[in-house]
Amino acid sequence: MAFGKARSSKRSPSSYTSTVTMVIFIAICVIGLWMLTSSFIPRQTTSTANDLSSSTNSRTHYQHKDPPAFEDSQGDLPDVEPKQMVEMSNYDSKSREDKQSSVLLPENRSDPVVEGNAEDETELENIEASNDDGNPKSSNNEEHEKDQSSLEEENTVETQQRKEESADVEQQAKEESETEEIQEIYAQSEQQTTEVQSTERTQQDTQQETAEMESQENTDLSRQQISQEDHQEISDFQNAEIHEGISEPEIRQVMNEETVLQEQQESEQQDETTDNEESQQSERTEAEKQEGHQSEENDNSSNQETQQQEQDILTEEKEMDLNSGESFLGEAQSETQQQGIMTEEKAATDLNSGGESFPGGAHPEIPKESTESKQSWSTQAVQSENEKERRKEGPNGIDRNLYGYTWELCNVTAGPDYIPCLDNEKALKKLHSTRHYEHRERHCPDEAPTCLVPLPDGYKRSIEWPKSRDKIWYHNVPRTKLAEVKGHQNWVKVTGEFLTFPGGGTQFIHGALHYIDFIQQSVPKIGWGKRSRVILDVGCGVASFGGYLFEREVLTMSFAPKDEHEAQVQFALERGIPAMSAVMGSQRLPFPSRVFDLVHCARCRVPWHADDGALLLEINRVLRPGGYFVWSATPVYQNLKEDAEIWKAMSALTLSMCWNLVTVKKDKLNSIGAAIYRKPITNECYNHRKNNSPPMCKDEDDPNAAWYVPLQSCMQWVPVAGTERGSQWPEEWPQRLETPPYWLNRSQMGIYGKPAPDDFAADYEHWKRVVRKSYLSGLGISWSNVRNVMDMRAVYGGFAAALKDLKLWVMNVVTIDSPDTLPIIYERGLFGIYHDWCESFSTYPRSYDLLHADHLFSRLKKRCKVVPVMAEIDRIVKPGGKLIVRDKSSIVGEVENILKSLHWEVRLIFSKDQEGILSAQKSDWRPRTYSASS
Repeated sequence: MAFGKARSSKRSPSSYTSTVTMVIFIAICVIGLWMLTSSFIPRQTTSTANDLSSSTNSRTHYQHKDPPAFEDSQGDLPDVEPKQMVEMSNYDSKSREDKQSSVLLPENRSDPVVEGNAEDETELENIEASNDDGNPKSSNNEEHEKDQSSLEEENTVETQQRKEESADVEQQAKEESETEEIQEIYAQSEQQTTEVQSTERTQQDTQQETAEMESQENTDLSRQQISQEDHQEISDFQNAEIHEGISEPEIRQVMNEETVLQEQQESEQQDETTDNEESQQSERTEAEKQEGHQSEENDNSSNQETQQQEQDILTEEKEMDLNSGESFLGEAQSETQQQGIMTEEKAATDLNSGGESFPGGAHPEIPKESTESKQSWSTQAVQSENEKERRKEGPNGIDRNLYGYTWELCNVTAGPDYIPCLDNEKALKKLHSTRHYEHRERHCPDEAPTCLVPLPDGYKRSIEWPKSRDKIWYHNVPRTKLAEVKGHQNWVKVTGEFLTFPGGGTQFIHGALHYIDFIQQSVPKIGWGKRSRVILDVGCGVASFGGYLFEREVLTMSFAPKDEHEAQVQFALERGIPAMSAVMGSQRLPFPSRVFDLVHCARCRVPWHADDGALLLEINRVLRPGGYFVWSATPVYQNLKEDAEIWKAMSALTLSMCWNLVTVKKDKLNSIGAAIYRKPITNECYNHRKNNSPPMCKDEDDPNAAWYVPLQSCMQWVPVAGTERGSQWPEEWPQRLETPPYWLNRSQMGIYGKPAPDDFAADYEHWKRVVRKSYLSGLGISWSNVRNVMDMRAVYGGFAAALKDLKLWVMNVVTIDSPDTLPIIYERGLFGIYHDWCESFSTYPRSYDLLHADHLFSRLKKRCKVVPVMAEIDRIVKPGGKLIVRDKSSIVGEVENILKSLHWEVRLIFSKDQEGILSAQKSDWRPRTYSASS
């Protein structure tokens, strides 16, 4: 040090050989003591040297410190040594400089009490020597005067410095003691964290996925500049969501360690300041420094241990689904509030008594299906005797190639419009006849495809409803033939980058609404939206009729074949109108009997009179007793020879079927006419027919069997008993939505073990609670973008009923191996279809905005593989569309892996009590390679 060197050079042995010199030295010391007591001599230029020395020594003194154990915990200790924590208190800069200098001086490293006594003894010796020798002064030694003058200044400065340092040395010792305690706690936390890390590292995925998650974490950290209170709320939310891949004790251990460090930090802050405002400022400063420090550590590639720690923490957060994007993170506070509601819901009486709740109060599942109820309900598979036998048993374990599955594009002629069960070219070549439109019916491949359908060039996210009813993006359905052929009838037109739909049709070129009102005026008892709620539109074209019936509270099941009128059903679905690809050919339609309130055909090109009226008899099967058949075609209002012959044949057929011709009306505006028939509500006419043609069906015939069942040219008897379905008309809409069907009697056990009417009501209450508390606000879904919805495994239609107030529609699918509850769904004013998910669905690619699968996959695994089903889901969901899965935790995890391989964004995954829920969104990703030719 500078002072030490000065003293060693000036105080050489030769300087003190003379007695005179010694007397002069003692005199100068006395004078300096007097000056010290009379005035304060400020410190000279030593501060700069001290600062530099202190800064250098401070960096080297703590460089052995290890990095912090928790990077983004509000109880983190910084990596730059507790000096930063000291600086956050309100000491002034001068005091910090003095303390640093005192640490650096060699003499200050000994016991401060001993040093103080030594200084006092030196001063007493100087005073005693001064009293004995007097105060002589020589004028012959000017060099000694200069030396003594310099020595005087140095001694004065040293004396003042030592007094100041002695006042701080005790405080410094106390701080060093506290620092050692912090370091000890910190070291313990690091040791515990290392143990947690060693366990969590075994659960990490590939290095590539970890790098992606690290990049996402860096982005999230830059957005999350929030206070300690907000950090605590998010920590509480994290603690509530427990992923099945992370054990609960590990999470609890990490959270406890963060709490210990936070309490230690808060205790120090309370000791250092009593001012609330200054304390808040100190906390904000600390949070900013911690975030800055974390950013520096992320950039420091040499610190491998710190990076590994960040990756472990990030993996934990991803599994707990707090990295689901800006939208889900923005809802963390809302989710926390919903957890309070969950607590209240636990005490409520509901379908899952005593069970834990999902976020927002939604219970893990509806009560398990009753074993006894299976004896009361038949399935579509049993009812359909001629169902094809091409089911394959899947393995009990997870299917191969789930994570990192090599996906390829389908190499098929249909390209972006591929429907596997309608575009099976191999099966179509083997058909012996196409007279009954067999080539338009379902012919599924022996093995369900696992390839992916490409996107059309220039595809864009769909326009939202209701604007989509009037226009869609041209490149989403790049078809112009229909516009060329039907443009003059206002079906569809090409307008720049859009396809526009003026709302016309072959029979209503001046608009669908006028045509709808024309039908109502012709037969007022039809009662759109009251008595007539669920209708069937045969040969729908672009489905403008059904699209405008939404304004009358009418739900329309529109269907048309995939024929030369290219993509007409695809137009409808892109517009947001319910539709499916089907044909009236050689097989029954996939609907139960007696469910539609009205059936409509406007120039639908169906030969109703052919084959002894087989196709019209199929309409008779699905039409409710007392329902209407509206036939708007040229034979009704034209007198051409062919039209006259058809009208004559139709008149004879409908008369023999006991249909009542209610009216024949002409619409002058559109220059068309419509014949409106009504199905009988009694068997009186059937009993008095002269000719038994068409015949009545045999008693063993099941009118509800509809899965690959050939048409039968017969009629079913009208139910007359008050407890039989079809003997009465349902309640008017909307009362019928919430009212259990009259034919559900209490002696029949419901699906979940309660009496059937109680089961129905309980199911509805359950889904209302799930939708309100969880789905609408807890899954990160923007429901304003959702229009076309499918419930892949509907039971009573409770999920669709709970969404009734939203501007969307739900296709309810009742699987063929489930209890046949589809008639109940229609009875309450909803619609649906039978289907087997081991096969492809009869719809175009990119048809639906959201799919909902409640305990579907756990049942499917018993009959077929999950991977082809996931490929089918990817096919029919639009880019940007969503998937909600509720199932066993193991199944949810398996589905999650497949979705990740498909590059879907898993927005939420939650597991508790062996039950899980998953929410995911489809991306625009498509593979680049094609599969072998199909």
